[in-house]
Amino acid sequence: MSLSNELFQDSLIKGYIDVKAYSQLDLLPEFLTNDPNKRVKVLTTLDHELRSCDEFWFSVAFITTGGLAALKQTLFDLKDRGIKGRILTSKYLNFTQPVALRELLSQFSNIELRIAENGAFHAKGYLFKRDKSYNMIIGSSNLTASALATNKEWNLKITAQKDSYIMSNALKEFRDEFSVATKVTDAWILKYEDVFEKAKRRRDSGISEQEEVTELTPNLMRREALANLRSLRKSGAKKALLISATGTGKTYLSAFDVKAFNSKKCLFVVHRLNIARAAMSTFKKVLGNKRSYGLYSGAKRQMDADCLFTTVQTISRDEHFSQFDSKHFDYIVIDETHRAGAQTYSKILNHFSPKFLLGMTATPERTDGFDIFSLFDHNIAYEIRLHRAMEENMLTEFHYYGVQDISVNGETISDKSEFRFLEADERVKHIITTSQKYGTDDGSIRGLVFCSRKEECTSLSMAFNA
Repeated sequence: MSLSNELFQDSLIKGYIDVKAYSQLDLLPEFLTNDPNKRVKVLTTLDHELRSCDEFWFSVAFITTGGLAALKQTLFDLKDRGIKGRILTSKYLNFTQPVALRELLSQFSNIELRIAENGAFHAKGYLFKRDKSYNMIIGSSNLTASALATNKEWNLKITAQKDSYIMSNALKEFRDEFSVATKVTDAWILKYEDVFEKAKRRRDSGISEQEEVTELTPNLMRREALANLRSLRKSGAKKALLISATGTGKTYLSAFDVKAFNSKKCLFVVHRLNIARAAMSTFKKVLGNKRSYGLYSGAKRQMDADCLFTTVQTISRDEHFSQFDSKHFDYIVIDETHRAGAQTYSKILNHFSPKFLLGMTATPERTDGFDIFSLFDHNIAYEIRLHRAMEENMLTEFHYYGVQDISVNGETISDKSEFRFLEADERVKHIITTSQKYGTDDGSIRGLVFCSRKEECTSLSMAFNA
C-alpha cells in the first residue's frame, strides 16, 4: 500500500469510524455550514479550495452577483495563474441573474460557462482537482451571497482519488450534464434578460403586497435602544447621544422614541432640506396621521405643526428664534450631531430648552478636539456599530475590495502627490478600469470619490465623465 493510500485510509477511519484516530486534516471529510455567531462560513472553505486547486468545476442551480462578488478577487487570481474552470448553472425559477452571467462571460476567459435549460436542474456541488486527488463540496449551497455566508446550509466536503467509486461517478455526472447544457453567449443572455425581468417583477409584486399589510415596528437593535432611552429618562436624564452607523436607520429610531415619549411638539434639525423632507416622510410612517407635520426652511414656515423639520441654516438665524419660545418644543432631535461644535448649532442648543434632547451621529469622535459626549452629559443612548448592524440585517450586504493605486513616472500616488499626478491619464484609466472590473450588482456603476482638494474633484469628475 502506498503512502498516499495509507493517508486516505487514516482519513476514512477518523472521518467515519473513530474521531480519536489520527489523520491528515486536509483529507478529512468535513461538515460545512454557516454560523454567523461563530464567524463560520461555507465561503471560507470554498475560497480556500479555489486558491489551492489545479482546476475546478461548479454545478449550481442559482448564481447571483452577490455570490460572484464574494469570490471575484479569487477568480481573478486564478485567471492570472491560468487555472481553468467550468461552471454549470440553471434557469430554475429564473433566479440566476443575467448580470452575473454576463460578468462571468466577459471577465473570465478561463471559465467555460453553460446553463441547464431543463427546469428540474437543482444540483449544488463544487469539484476541485488537486494533483491526483479531488475535493468535492456537495450539499445545499448555491452560488449566492446568503448561501455561502448566512443561510442555514448543510454541505459535506470529501476528498477522493480520481479513480475512486464516488469520484468517478461524480465526474461522469458532471461531464454528462455539462455536455448537454447550453453554452452561454451574449445573445443567449440578451434573451434570458427579458424572462428574468418578468419573473422578478412577479416576485417583487408579491413582496410588496406582504409589506403593505405589515405593521411598522422597531427591530431588535432599535428595541434595545428605546429601552435604554426610557431608562435614561427614568433616571432623570434630559439629553442623550445615539451613535449609529450610516444606513442603520437613526431617523426611524428617533421617530419611535418621539412616539414613546408622546411628544406634543418636536423639532428635527438637519443640515440639508432634502434630508428634512426625508425625515418628515419617515416620521409620518411611524407616527401616522394623528400628528401634523411641517417644514421650516426656505419659503416654508409651517410653524404650527406638531412635528417640525428644519435646517440648521434657517433655524439658527436670530430672526427665527423670536418665532419660538425656548420651551416651545418638548423633544428636539439634532441629526449629524458631530457638527454641533459649529456656532450655528450652539445657538440652537443655547436657545431651546426641550424636555428631552437627542443627538444622532455615526462619528462622535472629532479631530478638532470638540467634545460631543460632554454636550450630551455623557449619556450614550445606544451604539449601533457596523458589524452588529450587518448581523441584524439592517444593512445591505456589501463586498469590499482593496485596490492598490498605481505609480506614475515612478511615484506612487497618494493624497500628498503633486496635482499633475492626481489627474494623470494613467491614474484615471486605472480607476475606470478597476471600477468596470469589479462592477455592481445591476451593472450600472455609480461612484463616490473622496479627494484631497477641490481642483482634484473638478478635474477627476470631468475626466471620468469624458
